[in-house]
Amino acid sequence: MTDFLSLAKSRYSTRSFTDRRVEPEKLEKILKAGQAAPTAVNFQPQVIYVVQSPEAIAKLNKVTSYMFGAPQALLVCYDENICWKNQKHEEKGHPSGEMDASIVLTHMMLQAEELGIGSCWVCSFDFGATRKLFNLPENIRIAALMPIGYAAPDGLPSERHGKRRPLEETVHYL
Repeated sequence: MTDFLSLAKSRYSTRSFTDRRVEPEKLEKILKAGQAAPTAVNFQPQVIYVVQSPEAIAKLNKVTSYMFGAPQALLVCYDENICWKNQKHEEKGHPSGEMDASIVLTHMMLQAEELGIGSCWVCSFDFGATRKLFNLPENIRIAALMPIGYAAPDGLPSERHGKRRPLEETVHYL
């Protein structure tokens, strides 16, 4: 079994996919990893749309050029009516939904990696057009898009993948 740090380091953004779809049992395991993610006050505001029909994929291709040929994607959202709101934040009622959805997405990406399935975190798309194309309810907020599938032979990590700033630059002890 791979240790967590090795798994986290091996995961990269897949930018070229085959047309092979993720098997239903593996997709369910990925979704369950998201379900297991911690959320503020355990309110679990995440709403995940599994985008996989050819018509739905075509809609995503209209709003982003970052599907990379993936046969499926997870549109990761949150319900603003369910998410916890921090009343002590300088912006009274600051919602935790985007953070919660991000943790959920991270869990799903790492589970996908363990299963040998590629993924990519995408925020470069038109959220408003996506909302309209999929007729999302007003209370559902989009956090990110995660194309998933099997990496094509040219779907290799970016040359920047292994570069990390030293901890001394990013961690401060108070």
